[in-house]
Amino acid sequence: MAKIKMKTKHAFAKRFIQTESGELKRKHAYRSHLAHKKSTKQKRHLRKDGLLDITDMRRSRQLLQK
Repeated sequence: MAKIKMKTKHAFAKRFIQTESGELKRKHAYRSHLAHKKSTKQKRHLRKDGLLDITDMRRSRQLLQK
């Protein structure tokens, strides 16, 4: 009897990309609106993608199925 395959959670897959080293890349929050209140430095730092924390990695790989 074959096991049932788990499906990828597409809401998660749209927001995270797996790097070649296996880490998960993500966008920063607090960038989408009300930008005139934020400093140029803050907006510049939010531009660059971040990596998912190692403590969330195991649960997240199950959602991504890779």
